[in-house]
Amino acid sequence: MAALALTLVPVAGGATLDTTAVAATALGDTAPVGTGRFLYIFNGDATSKTVTIASPGTVSGVAIANVTVVVAAGKTACVPLTGLSRGADGRAAITYSAVTAVKVGAFELGR
Repeated sequence: MAALALTLVPVAGGATLDTTAVAATALGDTAPVGTGRFLYIFNGDATSKTVTIASPGTVSGVAIANVTVVVAAGKTACVPLTGLSRGADGRAAITYSAVTAVKVGAFELGR
């Protein structure tokens, strides 16, 4: 798994998400979690892709469901990277149904 670097989105705006994003890794990626952080996904392929963010925790012994997002062909999605997705290393584990023409980035909203 590749570790996605966190990019700050300035309060004044102006961040260009698509030029900061990198190619998704076939074995998956990790990203830092926390308030104001999100995963940007661009699917430049002709078919939909499913992105899964693991939720390794439990509540009262019941497993928290993974976050699964289907990104249609040619579309983008943004998914919050909350503490529910925090793994043992403090990062979210992200996997993809396929990575052809998929770009991703981890971002944090400026405060």
